[in-house]
Amino acid sequence: MMRIESYKELWTVIRSNKLSLTGFIMLIIIVFIAVFANYIAPYDPYQRFYPPFQPPSPQHLLGTDDVGHDIFSQLIYGTRISLFIGFLSAVIGTLIGLLIGLFSGFFGGAVDNILMRFTDMWLSLPTLLFTIFLVAILLRSSQYPMIYGIILAIALTSWPSVARLVRSAVLSIRERAYIEAVKALGASSTRIMFRHILPNVTSILVAEVVYRTSYAMLTEASLSFLGLGDPTTISWGMMLYYAMVRYAVVLGYWWWFIPPGIMISISVLSVMLVGMALEEYFNPRLRSRY
Repeated sequence: MMRIESYKELWTVIRSNKLSLTGFIMLIIIVFIAVFANYIAPYDPYQRFYPPFQPPSPQHLLGTDDVGHDIFSQLIYGTRISLFIGFLSAVIGTLIGLLIGLFSGFFGGAVDNILMRFTDMWLSLPTLLFTIFLVAILLRSSQYPMIYGIILAIALTSWPSVARLVRSAVLSIRERAYIEAVKALGASSTRIMFRHILPNVTSILVAEVVYRTSYAMLTEASLSFLGLGDPTTISWGMMLYYAMVRYAVVLGYWWWFIPPGIMISISVLSVMLVGMALEEYFNPRLRSRY
């Protein structure tokens, strides 16, 4: 666990960079909105008002959609789903990449060749097209809610870069003197990997989870916009999809499609800026003078 001094140092890094500080504040606000959506949204996102297609007004800050749903309430509740999909996909994808990179770098030889050739093959596939293919397969075969199939599909296309980063770090760490000493004492491979090597790649994992979160949020929005999202949930991507198929763009109902697009952009930007701060914290060579 991080000590108090480590948190202070991280805050110093964030505070010293205006962009990172801005991203951190934006991310805190977005997380706050997601957690307290029930209290912030003025209406139930599924509640209908008549007539539909109402323009922005004091009663409906962003108007209503084609069936009378309050768009501002949907935008608030959509924060939860978008962040949930982004973060969980990032965590799962990073864990997959961690295991493959850890085993590949530690054992080397044939194990390394097989795992890295498999990783290279995975990397050669067009990411979005492959994700669409996986979503189609998982949604057809899964008995679980669609959202979990989307999360798994995004995770399965985001791990290769993590595996390569972890492998590179492990190749360097395994040659250090203290690892050789632990081996001489008879420690098992599992103990060496997870007790002595894994803590040294934690910085890579934290930064990658943050970066993968922004990637996953964009991917979810793209899938939803293409009609592969979960229609039973409210996300920013699904709001864009319904705005497209209900001709909101053609009719000029900007209050339906511009706000979710802005929220996606702000969220991805804030996560990326926080990721830059974490990368600077874990790699002192990148730090500027405070």
